[in-house]
Amino acid sequence: MERTLSSQTPEKKGESVRVEGWVDSRRDHGKIIFLDIRDREGMVQVVFTPQAEAAYAAVQEVRPEWVVAIEGVVQERPASMKNPDSASGEVEISAEHLRVYSQSLTPPFPLNTDGYEIGEEHRLKYRYLDLRRKRLQKNLRIRSASLQFIRNYLSKEGFVEIETPILTKSTPEGARDFVVPSRLYPGTFYALPQSPQQYKQLLQIAGHERYFQVVRCFRDEDPRADRQPEFTQLDIEMSFTNQEEILSLLESLYIALAQNLFGEKHIQQIPFPRIPYKEAMEKWGTDKPDLRKNKNDPDELAFAFITDFPAFEWKEQEKRWDAVHHPFTLTQTNDMEEIKKDPGSVLAYQYDLALNGYEVAGGSLRIYDPEFLTQVLEFMGNKREDIEKQFGHLLSAFQYGAPPHGGIASGLDRLFAVLLCEPSIRETMAFPKTGDSRDLMMDSPSEISEEQLNELSLSVKKQENHDA
Repeated sequence: MERTLSSQTPEKKGESVRVEGWVDSRRDHGKIIFLDIRDREGMVQVVFTPQAEAAYAAVQEVRPEWVVAIEGVVQERPASMKNPDSASGEVEISAEHLRVYSQSLTPPFPLNTDGYEIGEEHRLKYRYLDLRRKRLQKNLRIRSASLQFIRNYLSKEGFVEIETPILTKSTPEGARDFVVPSRLYPGTFYALPQSPQQYKQLLQIAGHERYFQVVRCFRDEDPRADRQPEFTQLDIEMSFTNQEEILSLLESLYIALAQNLFGEKHIQQIPFPRIPYKEAMEKWGTDKPDLRKNKNDPDELAFAFITDFPAFEWKEQEKRWDAVHHPFTLTQTNDMEEIKKDPGSVLAYQYDLALNGYEVAGGSLRIYDPEFLTQVLEFMGNKREDIEKQFGHLLSAFQYGAPPHGGIASGLDRLFAVLLCEPSIRETMAFPKTGDSRDLMMDSPSEISEEQLNELSLSVKKQENHDA
């Protein structure tokens, strides 16, 4: 007998079916025993009576979270017993056979609540159980549907999804890199990408004028409450484009996403406001203002593009100018003498997308002239030999016909947290780390064996315990 999902049972009244799943709850009413069986589509109620002797005997020891298969006949519930809040609430299954696939220990916390009342570290230690709760199942399903919608939308707009490497080269791009030692080339290291920045620019030189990717990114940053060492972003790059075309593309994509998959949401203003950085800082004191008229309404979406960021900022500790965004950002002047005269006043073709007080996307037009890029990197304190060592591959590529190009990257975990009204990006991810970058379920980061260290030609320098 083929499996029937819980949501399909109302269509099968009077038929024999086989349901499989987890025991969500058990209720004993005198001699009658009720089990709620949970599968990926929801739940269905199963009734066990002494008349079905084998099934009735088998169910005596069954407890919540056991995994079972049940065969029986679908029947309509009495009118007073129907549950309008459940897709299968008008029917139940009269059990005839029960098979236990596996038993379960008593879970360390309840799974039939939204989970907010449980300590997060406790939840993350048993994340495989936490993910069984209805709220997180819904979050991951909506996330999946959203990613599919984004892929389909961009494909129809002529974009090609291209994967870029995870093992790459360590270059200075803002945050610290996670590095991976090479066994075959002792003493050398790969880096995990902070973003596919250089690869997506190289793809423009390669003639792939409309690229996108849903990509994992990695940044070795100090612990912060709502940051993750690895995260997912929507990466978009275009050739022969301009700032407004890029902003309009993302705007139309997110309007369509909200209207198709988050119909309860209301976008406060279309088209999204374009606000210069200087104006945002003067009016709201932040470059990601919350522009909702009613900030107590979580279904109100106030998008706004922040534009015209400063190109450079002074690093007092290092006594040098650095890029506000990244060194490949195109300045609104290409006169190097003008830049050197007053670096703080130079603006960039840089833009962010703010949503309800959060930055959910950021991007820029890119420098594509290799000589100008070299001059900018030198201005920021890099020696020419270091520039060649770190960026020589990119500068070389630019000499083979680089088109004007630009793009934008959107932090999807944060976007989904806002759209799903979640307090943290961790509630939209399957297996997140804690706020201090630990995986409590897998117990990582963890030490590796001496044998592995030897294979990698590495030794570990133990830090002194200053608390001892």
